[in-house]
Amino acid sequence: MLISIVERSLFRDKDGGTKVVKHRFLGFLIWQALQSTAIFFLSKTLLLSLFTRTPFKPSFLSIFAFIVFHFSLLIFSTSLFIISSPRPQRAASPFELLLGTARLILVPISNSQPLLSPDFRLRARASISFVLFVAVSAVSASLSVITLCLSCNAFDQLKQRRLVIGKLGFWGLQIGLLYGVHYVYNKRWVLQFPIIQRPPFFSFKMGLPLAVEKALKLSAVGYVLSAILAFALPYEFKGQLPVGNFITEQILFYIGSFVVILCWELCHHLHQVLHTKRSVFAPPKGSAAAETNPSEPLLAALEESTPKSLLQYLAYLDLCMVCEGNVDPWRRAAFFEESGETYKRVISVCLTPVEQFTRNVSEVLESSPVDNSLQLSHQLRSPNEQLADSKVYESFDDFQLLAWCARIVASLTVHSHKEDRFGVAQLSGSNAAVISTLLSSLLAVETLMGKKTNLQSSNTLMDPAGIKWATLNPGRRDSAAGMTGRRKGAPFYAKAYSMADILKTSIYGIISAFYDEMSHSAKAGLLEKDWIISSKPLYGTRELLSQKLRLFLDFQAS
Repeated sequence: MLISIVERSLFRDKDGGTKVVKHRFLGFLIWQALQSTAIFFLSKTLLLSLFTRTPFKPSFLSIFAFIVFHFSLLIFSTSLFIISSPRPQRAASPFELLLGTARLILVPISNSQPLLSPDFRLRARASISFVLFVAVSAVSASLSVITLCLSCNAFDQLKQRRLVIGKLGFWGLQIGLLYGVHYVYNKRWVLQFPIIQRPPFFSFKMGLPLAVEKALKLSAVGYVLSAILAFALPYEFKGQLPVGNFITEQILFYIGSFVVILCWELCHHLHQVLHTKRSVFAPPKGSAAAETNPSEPLLAALEESTPKSLLQYLAYLDLCMVCEGNVDPWRRAAFFEESGETYKRVISVCLTPVEQFTRNVSEVLESSPVDNSLQLSHQLRSPNEQLADSKVYESFDDFQLLAWCARIVASLTVHSHKEDRFGVAQLSGSNAAVISTLLSSLLAVETLMGKKTNLQSSNTLMDPAGIKWATLNPGRRDSAAGMTGRRKGAPFYAKAYSMADILKTSIYGIISAFYDEMSHSAKAGLLEKDWIISSKPLYGTRELLSQKLRLFLDFQAS
């Protein structure tokens, strides 16, 4: 029943995509149940041998505790899967939720326009899912701690069994709340795709020491928090225990909380490993579909899946590995088919996110009334620039997807130099579109970071990295330096720096492959005509893009 609800609410893509995500979720639940079963029996055996010196024997109470323990982990794993996302999600504040609720109640429904904007609905859904995750974590921890510690005879001298259950439940509730808040606040629900794709077993094995270390730290913090909050309990719930039994009780609680958090950490790590593993969107090699149209499953996942969903991220990951690696050269060769439609679809679906990112950054830069781009960090702090500030942050939320797209189009352009037998990349204008988009995006990111990129003139200086820097008036140098320092402390500066590095690497890769052709075009005065689009760029001008391309070309080692 629980799995069917999750299927209806989460698996909304077409059949192929549904199977990919569904199978990963079911596999995650199976492996999570296996590892939790092993941890449950090991921990019960350890607790009984330490405190009762009796072996673990099956009984009705132990079987019931086993079932409840797995049920608690099932609801935790399901809630973890629900809130997980390949990109950060913005949550609505309590005040915004209150205003939205009041609007739904007080404002009459109109068919012309919805009461709540789609963006607010997404943020409200994220806020509710986070709150539910914290609540589920508290309930799950309470049940898990009770089932792990209740059957131990260390509590036999407590005559009231309800008191024992109440204390264990209260302890577990605190541990669950602490873990849930920590998990949501640190955005651990965001899927982190590894740089190197390893087999799941080795990826999971590499995370075991980190999971144990994290469980030890969080259980220690939870124990201290529980000791502090224990003073808030009513007198009748504290009980009267001898010193020896009290120490045994505290040790038992710490071990129980450690086991629960260890199960959750392993669950989190297993979820990351299984859901960031590469999925091959291609028919089996040698089949009829592989001979006729092997790229259609991949293109369908890219174009028809829910935007920025896990399925779409997996499709982009598969496409990136096909374009950059030599594992499946037959799949990459299929992109350069004679009609050129497949190649244009692949380039279009990869340039669209980069173009949208450049537009967002360009709108922020153009809307800020600044002569010097280094003042942008100060301008974004004004109330009138809050929307632009949020737009910049949200643009870099798709950093992983943007990095894949830049690498994909660069790799395809590079491989087209030798593998494009029909010349579809050059004839379709894709090469000029790729270069222009990457250059425009690079210029926008560099301007956002505080770099001044102008047309070459007598008052500009050139650094070894090939960037034109405008000379500043003496009276403005100190202020500009201070603003640059503040910009480096901005939350998105690290991602902007990484994005600029990826764009530069992608452009240099294309120039390395087409260096002779570009050099001849530059000598003939046709570089701008052959490699820059004729329409207005997304950011900057055609002259600025041409100058930037010449800088890359001049500093390219032959």
